[in-house]
Amino acid sequence: MAVYTEVDDGALGSFLQKYDVGQAISFKGIAEGIENSNYLLDTTSDRFILTLYEKRTNAADLPYFLGLMSHLATKGLPAPLPISDTAGNALQTLAGRPACMISFLQGVSTACIGESHCAEVGTALAHMHTALADYSPNRTNSMGLGAWAEIINMVKDEADSIEPGLKNLIEAEYAFLQAHWPTGLPTGTVHADLFPDNVLFTGGKITGLIDFYFACTDMLALDLAICINAWCFDDAHAFDAPRAKRLVEMYDTYRPLTPAELDALPVICRGAALRFLLTRLYDWLNPVKDAVVSRKDPQDYIKRLKFHQQVKDAAEYVV
Repeated sequence: MAVYTEVDDGALGSFLQKYDVGQAISFKGIAEGIENSNYLLDTTSDRFILTLYEKRTNAADLPYFLGLMSHLATKGLPAPLPISDTAGNALQTLAGRPACMISFLQGVSTACIGESHCAEVGTALAHMHTALADYSPNRTNSMGLGAWAEIINMVKDEADSIEPGLKNLIEAEYAFLQAHWPTGLPTGTVHADLFPDNVLFTGGKITGLIDFYFACTDMLALDLAICINAWCFDDAHAFDAPRAKRLVEMYDTYRPLTPAELDALPVICRGAALRFLLTRLYDWLNPVKDAVVSRKDPQDYIKRLKFHQQVKDAAEYVV
């Protein structure tokens, strides 16, 4: 989450008149995340998250995202529910941006990740994939393998300013992945961004899965690879095998992985690492002026990518 677009009191008041949620009590921006503008909104009736969708988010995709959240919430998963106004509309316009108010979920993201958190994430990810098996809309992964070439072209000339040799590393890795990217694996609706700041815990249990704005139709194993990257490295960016073991084994308990998925997991983990290296690198090199946003260090994912390049068998993730 982040804040790129400011909302004044008058605009907020007019916006809330469409809803049966009372009057605003407090309204403050949330700096975490990178894609959209997010505010924590307290009213006389409840607490909500108000999101303004910025230029990176295709407005045509919003019904897909909002429908997905509603689908999960109605199936009992801890996903936020889009709030409709008195006319039945969830998608609005505010401050010149598409906007939506969603339910507030209790819990906090954790900065001290342990094996129990990873077990919870693996379980939740499997349940989410199962619950979305009958979500019929499809959306192409806008940040899939085919999109990386354009980002590489935008960052390669400055990449070595972050780390010497980074340009060559990125280009060689992309060539490898183009030649080895798996096909024919089980596909479905994936979150594609289930990082620790998008998972809320209460008493060690997951009470919120949020920020579905990269969700798409892709390999289910891609979600698992993203989670391995996001959850299974320590503060020094060294791989934490016990965390990975708990994450993968709990996922496999509730949605068994196929032999082909396991065989392909090291390559998919490399692809997931490169994807986030590229987008973090672009954001690091192109900060948005006056935006309230916490930038992510691309060097974190250089280290992850180099680790995955040494992995030859998926067993190394679960020993």
